[in-house]
Amino acid sequence: MATYRAMALRLPVLSALLAPLFALVATPVAAQEHVIVTEEWIEVDTSLHTAGPHTAGRYVSPQQAAAETGAIAAFGAFRVLDENTAALVGITTDRSPANFARVLAAYPEIDTLEFIEAPGTHDDRANLQLGRMIRENGIVTRAPEGGSIRSGAVELFVAGVRREIDENSEFAVHGWLDDRGMGAEDYPMSAPEHRRYLDYYAEMGMGEAEASAFYAMTNSVPFEDAMWLTGREMRGWIEAGGDTQLAAEPEIREKADAESAAPRLAYLDLGPALQ
Repeated sequence: MATYRAMALRLPVLSALLAPLFALVATPVAAQEHVIVTEEWIEVDTSLHTAGPHTAGRYVSPQQAAAETGAIAAFGAFRVLDENTAALVGITTDRSPANFARVLAAYPEIDTLEFIEAPGTHDDRANLQLGRMIRENGIVTRAPEGGSIRSGAVELFVAGVRREIDENSEFAVHGWLDDRGMGAEDYPMSAPEHRRYLDYYAEMGMGEAEASAFYAMTNSVPFEDAMWLTGREMRGWIEAGGDTQLAAEPEIREKADAESAAPRLAYLDLGPALQ
């Protein structure tokens, strides 16, 4: 049986005018037993409208615009910013693991993945595979200032061998729903629907108690809603599962790097987060 998560998030009301707002449509794949996670993120900015009565625009953050224009290569939802840094700027799909493999093949020095505009995923099984690739390749995950990490993208973010979180980034999580209208709370904790996430979090360095607490937090709001966290709040949840740090000014970061040169344990205490 398929389960899925979907988010239609933050559709801001603008004083001048509102364009039509889209809702997410999640379509479970009946022939497969895996999780489908779908989200569509729509924001409307009046500055993108012209005088024409039928003109509408989609808001693109300055960070995403900079990534798109400054990228030296593009592979699906990934943009290569330089020889060491790639960025995620869209929804992941069943093709994303192959696209990320292409990124690493073409730019083998990539060691950091920035989450600039990460709405979620259309295929949760592929998403978890992608997360394991991030971990296996020793990739650092970074939530920069203005970065937005939502829904299934949170699973990808926790895969980083080190997680850098700017306090002015944002995260969003919500519960999942299956094709029978049942959510996480309707299944025993031994059910495979739960185990796929708990086992994944354990692979990402979380202890059993920490993984359970993090998973419970991500399902603490219903499927049709969302819990929003600041970068600082999310750091409290995931710093236990890996070497997580708040992004700092360059001189502060250099000092922190020097102080953290000694090996650190991968298992830590978790705090509040999103999915």
